[in-house]
Amino acid sequence: MTVDRVDRAIIAELATDARLSIRTLAERVHISRTQAHNRVQRLVSDGVLTSFAAQVDRKALGLNVTAIVIVKVGNLPWPDMAARLAELPFVEKVQAVSGDIDFVLTVSAPDNESLSAVILSRVHDMPGVISTRSHVILDERAGTAPGAAPDTWA
Repeated sequence: MTVDRVDRAIIAELATDARLSIRTLAERVHISRTQAHNRVQRLVSDGVLTSFAAQVDRKALGLNVTAIVIVKVGNLPWPDMAARLAELPFVEKVQAVSGDIDFVLTVSAPDNESLSAVILSRVHDMPGVISTRSHVILDERAGTAPGAAPDTWA
């Protein structure tokens, strides 16, 4: 499947606002509604667009502190460990990574005490975890939406 400039524009628009109507999407990327509808359907059927999701303001939900938690584990099956980590409270995302660490977690909690409890009592004490390092996020900005990058990667 080839993703062209128009497809990337559609992806970028939907990454910014997944609730766009086909009419608005078509206007923004300068194609007909039929073309927009057909392209979105093709991007979904080809597995390029896998879901349409709302972006959530953590602080509006009372999740006032977020940290990136670096986790090193022993010789355990990664899928099992990832599943166990993903089930923990306040863990938003678990990513298996290459290099000298094994997982990167995004953890959001109401306050520092709750964050500390999850990291120290739940993650750090989990069987198989060798070490953790935590980095509290002080500020966060959105980067370039998928599909909005220059055409050079096409």
